[in-house]
Amino acid sequence: MSSLSDPEISDATPESVLRETQQFRSQVGHISRHSGVYFAGTIFSVVLGYAFKVYLARVLGPEFLGIYALGMTLVGFVGVFNSLGLVESAVRFAAMYRAAHKWEQLRALLWRGGGVLLAANVLFAAIFLRAGGMVARRFYHSPALAQYIPWFTALMLLGVISTFYGRILAGYKEVGRRTLITNFVGSPVTMLLAVILISFGWGLRGYLLAQVLGAMLVITLLLAFVGKLTPREARFSLHRPPPFGPEVWSFSAAAVGILLLEFLMSQVDKIALGFYRGAREVGIYSVAAAVVAYVSLILNSVNQVFSPVIADLHTRGDRAMLGRLYQALTKWILGLTLPLAVTVMVYSKPLLRIFGHDFEAGWPILIIGTVGQLINCGVGSAGLLLLMSGNQRRLLRVQATMALVMTIGSVALVPVWGIIGAVIAAAITNAGTNIWNLLEVRSVLGLSPFSRSYVRLLVPTSASVLVALVLKSEANIFRHDWLAISVSLVGTYLVFVGVIAALGLDEDDRLVANAMWARVRRSAPSAKGMES
Repeated sequence: MSSLSDPEISDATPESVLRETQQFRSQVGHISRHSGVYFAGTIFSVVLGYAFKVYLARVLGPEFLGIYALGMTLVGFVGVFNSLGLVESAVRFAAMYRAAHKWEQLRALLWRGGGVLLAANVLFAAIFLRAGGMVARRFYHSPALAQYIPWFTALMLLGVISTFYGRILAGYKEVGRRTLITNFVGSPVTMLLAVILISFGWGLRGYLLAQVLGAMLVITLLLAFVGKLTPREARFSLHRPPPFGPEVWSFSAAAVGILLLEFLMSQVDKIALGFYRGAREVGIYSVAAAVVAYVSLILNSVNQVFSPVIADLHTRGDRAMLGRLYQALTKWILGLTLPLAVTVMVYSKPLLRIFGHDFEAGWPILIIGTVGQLINCGVGSAGLLLLMSGNQRRLLRVQATMALVMTIGSVALVPVWGIIGAVIAAAITNAGTNIWNLLEVRSVLGLSPFSRSYVRLLVPTSASVLVALVLKSEANIFRHDWLAISVSLVGTYLVFVGVIAALGLDEDDRLVANAMWARVRRSAPSAKGMES
């Protein structure tokens, strides 16, 4: 709901309305600035990563990509427990302790938390090394996967440390710096090393070694930035930090449950495919699912920055501002996602044909999965609102039910329909989870992202669909699939933005648009700078 419609706001003085508008502009400016950096880094990684995935698909083939995807399901399952919930706690409590100037608690979170995670994961690594091979041979029926277990163990150990300190930077509202490290440094270095090692004949082993080396570089840079940005009172010292407060362990315990349920909802489809169908179909499915995941790029970019803002505003009791931000941001997330979603669905076959003809069979995954992602974007940061406002138990209840739906759906549909059954189960779970989260947010926080202005999205969306279909009908003139897709993507965005501009924007939309445009102007080199 818009805070402008709140009775308390409508009766406020002009000075208080002006002050609230300035606060809204400031918050939007912060979110657009940092999510813009994150989005730019993600786009950079997507473009580079898409080309890299095409390279991997053509060099390694569906079988080895399937082995990699199955190995990552094992890493993901152990990752539910080896994070101890502290990784998820890092964002919320780093933001809260910093805002409240609780330096001793922040120091405990930073250094005791890292030490506890490192010690626990040595134990988890030993368990993973012993049990991973057995699971690979007896459950997935893949002896080939068993020989790569040591590499996946190293990725598990390094991944939890890098994620923890990356979340600390997010809690500091420094997502831009984290993006610089992970997307602009870590990803390209990993890809370059992988290409070199694979070209020397190392195959999948070379890809895994490149990821290990890249993760070590990322951890080093993250620790350097965290140390630099942490207030002096909370920096590392030989003085023993205080123990974690009960609120940290309570939140972390709930986070472990949430992570387990998220794992089931995001990985049980691949697990079922590996068990019933084998590594080849897992490889095809994982490539198509990775393309579908790109549809929620803008939502993910905003969520990275919005999560500590939610914790901050909720702690200060500023629910009106939180609701106003939620509504404005959700509409922009959905609007800016629609042209991308249209392109993915219209060009589903050509998109996967780029990876090789073996992957083209996964085209229905793009259509069904994209519909699920549009629902995800349409409700915005509903799940984060529950988590960051201390309503994690409600989120846990939603995810427990939907994880059961996902498991039953995968077990029932995958043996019959294969990858199509897997994506149907995933889409149903995605849609159900997000709609239920939205209902919980309305119930406990009294917030909703919707307004009558959403109707304005129908005309530009229809125009974008028409442009994409017309360009696809003439795709032969572009000769290459990637060129036709690129032209269509640019064309649908230009038409969408043009129609939106012609229809006009409301007050909050103009504030968001101005903040985004100001960010673009500051990022672009000035004419004077170019002349010099």
